[in-house]
Amino acid sequence: MAFDRRTFLGTTAATGAAVALAGATSTPAAAQQQEVTGPGPRTYSFTVMGTTDLHGNVFNWDYFTDKEFDDKAHNDVGLAKISTLVNQVRAEKGRRNTLLIDAGDTIQGTQLSYYYAKVDPITARRGPVHPMAQAMNAIGYDAAALGNHEFNYGIPVLRKFEEQCDFPLLGANALDAKTLRPAFPPYSMHRLRTPCGRDVKVAVLGLTNPGIAIWDKANVQGRMTFPGLEEQAAKYVPKLRSMGADVVIVSAHSGSSGTSSYGDQLPHIENAAGLVAEQVAGIDAILVGHAHTEIPEYRVKNKATGKDVVLSEPLKWGQRLTLFDFELVWEKGRWSVAKVAAKVLNSNAVAEDPKITRLLSDEHRKVVAYVNQVIGTSTQAMSSAEGPVKDVAIIDLINHVQAETVKAALAGTEWAALPVLSQASCFSRTAAIPAGQVTIRDAAGLYPFENTMEARLLTGAQLKDYLEYSARYFVRTAPGDAVDPAKLTNAESIPDYNYDAVYGLAYDIDIAQPAGSRITGLTFQGKAVDPAAQFVFAVNNYRASGGGNFPHVPQARQLWSNSDEIRNTIIQWVKAKGTIDPAQFASVDWRLTRAGVPVF
Repeated sequence: MAFDRRTFLGTTAATGAAVALAGATSTPAAAQQQEVTGPGPRTYSFTVMGTTDLHGNVFNWDYFTDKEFDDKAHNDVGLAKISTLVNQVRAEKGRRNTLLIDAGDTIQGTQLSYYYAKVDPITARRGPVHPMAQAMNAIGYDAAALGNHEFNYGIPVLRKFEEQCDFPLLGANALDAKTLRPAFPPYSMHRLRTPCGRDVKVAVLGLTNPGIAIWDKANVQGRMTFPGLEEQAAKYVPKLRSMGADVVIVSAHSGSSGTSSYGDQLPHIENAAGLVAEQVAGIDAILVGHAHTEIPEYRVKNKATGKDVVLSEPLKWGQRLTLFDFELVWEKGRWSVAKVAAKVLNSNAVAEDPKITRLLSDEHRKVVAYVNQVIGTSTQAMSSAEGPVKDVAIIDLINHVQAETVKAALAGTEWAALPVLSQASCFSRTAAIPAGQVTIRDAAGLYPFENTMEARLLTGAQLKDYLEYSARYFVRTAPGDAVDPAKLTNAESIPDYNYDAVYGLAYDIDIAQPAGSRITGLTFQGKAVDPAAQFVFAVNNYRASGGGNFPHVPQARQLWSNSDEIRNTIIQWVKAKGTIDPAQFASVDWRLTRAGVPVF
């Protein structure tokens, strides 16, 4: 059945009433009250399946390469594969003995999801139904937590997606900024019929990421607020138990590490799933999302009860399906959890479900045609393969477009005479611009995120701090040590998207030195950078709002901002220029060194 958000919010605000969903089955009231008789314990087993960070993947297809998805581990992606696994589990366990949930980041990440948010938007009058809603409805999801990327396209798109889903989007810590009441259903309750005793009541509590307040500030400021996961779990878990929940599962769009990428900008932890398990009594299992890591099973001992809480995080994009297997026993007139175990299934072991591929074949064809539109030409091929360790032309292209766009935007203002610098990361090590014809998918592949652009005012000293912070990304390597490019990066588990190259300055990064003392020879137009000099910094909104916890930028004066995605800015630039010529913008302005000697 379709979930009525308005009815839920009305009952929640007025009475705090529970949400009752059909879940696996519905049961007559008389059967619900049936008592167990006879010798020996009565037991019941059921399975909760979970996905997370689907990021718009329905098909096992890479729209940026225009072919089937593949990686070094030969993983597969997409809900069509997940559907086959779900069907197998339901056949084995019995449909009535299973639930299917998700931990968020659903409607952003591929050109398929982008197309139905921006090109043929679901919010249009008589607009289409979002492919992710169609697929998840067809597969039969029971609930999904909100991810931070759900907010990337603005609240109207999210609300339309919510309306199109036959299951609730949960977010106990997504509150209306004015009333502080839930902006989305906090939880859902599901009844599973058992062969003995009363039904099992399974509560699913949804928690999202407080970082939304930073990362999507433009979309949520003044409209929604996002308190900490532990705080809201501590509020709702006892409530769910008092409502008769025999099992409490948390679906949390929050990693398990206890760390934050936004430092002290928020009082809440970004990756708090482990802390929730440790600090909030009454939780049996947590489906973990957000961190894009694979955790088949991770046990955390709750401080109050001493009991293990089982956590599991399936790999992103539909590469894995988590299974939580519960064993319950009927004792003293109630069901109690005797055992919980978790594991993951690999979607590359099965074929795509033809039901799902047939359902969305038209949408897929439209998007393939869209991304293969030719928008210009390039005088030579460019690749990002060496982007993490070398100043390559393809990253210079991103930065050049950004700097040029900001210069044009500030023309005629009091800031027009200041030099414009730009930051960019190697978002994908497989991005490429071919020699000859360039398509939308080629250009879009440089920038897989829906980031927008801002201009901030920074000093030379602040830029030096920024570069030192960025250079933590490299593994410290002594002079004379063997150099393996594959092992030079991602120190402290820093992802590629949190290493920024700054365009417009020249500098060396001495990886023989400790982090914080690596930037040498910092110059602008051949002269040492004056610490007091002012620069305009073209920066994406993720970084400007604190993503990655880079210094100075979030507090810096904003000179300009734009609501268009940087990806679109690049596409429009290529269309306007007609030809991409690296000779006009590419140069080697930064390099890795050891004691002054270039590494490469």
